[in-house]
Amino acid sequence: MTPLITINVINDSSSIQDFYFFQQPAVFSRGQEVYSNSLYSEALLPYATSGAVLSFSMIPQNYAGMEEQVSPPEVGQPSGLLVAVQPIDLTPADRTPTNNTTTMPVSPSLGLSVPVWTPGPPPGSFRIATPALNPTLSSYNAGPAVRSIAAGVIISSFVTVRPETNLDCAPVNIFYVQTGSYPPGSVLNFRTSSIRAALCDATAGFTTFNVAYNPDGTWTVEQTGADELADGSLCEIEGPTDAISSRVANAEIRNEDATAGSLVSDDS
Repeated sequence: MTPLITINVINDSSSIQDFYFFQQPAVFSRGQEVYSNSLYSEALLPYATSGAVLSFSMIPQNYAGMEEQVSPPEVGQPSGLLVAVQPIDLTPADRTPTNNTTTMPVSPSLGLSVPVWTPGPPPGSFRIATPALNPTLSSYNAGPAVRSIAAGVIISSFVTVRPETNLDCAPVNIFYVQTGSYPPGSVLNFRTSSIRAALCDATAGFTTFNVAYNPDGTWTVEQTGADELADGSLCEIEGPTDAISSRVANAEIRNEDATAGSLVSDDS
């Protein structure tokens, strides 16, 4: 059984702190403006006086998500009303057929179809094919979604849907913890939020991150993961303890400016 991705946070400062969790924005095709959402937020008492630990666990499955916009994306406000989500596969490097494409049907109502294989999406991405829509009547957001134990399903990053396009999306399994409060599903500014945030990189197979917020405002992260042995059992792998604030400063930032990286599909 594939383990959950879990981030455990303790507050080593002397006062109560709010924390929120978010994901590195996905890389999208079409060069559109990319927005980020908060995945979860909660207040946490000092560990020394309460023993409290804030845990956030996610299912390690890629999901395609779509939601109707409440209003144009605005930092601090809800991004939309979740309409549909589908578990979906990414295109592998060798292009072995996988269920990597879902479609927004037009009738009887909008949603996402059960994914099927198409050859167009680049390796590491999935596709959402959009129908003929009238954006003056309704606007929609689409992107990767995260299913968590604490907050349910949230679109982690998104673009505004364009009619009759193939939207390709490559999720990035890097997560962040920051001080402050953003309710789940509310829009945040990734560039400012990620500065001096704790970085939890699950791309290398790490599945558990023990994050400490230090008295001086820095972070310490211990990371472990599970590796499968030849007999099918799991063993633990460990990573170093890092002062994460310095690593974040050198990380590649994909902000609301989608020109930082976009996908080029085989059929674009």
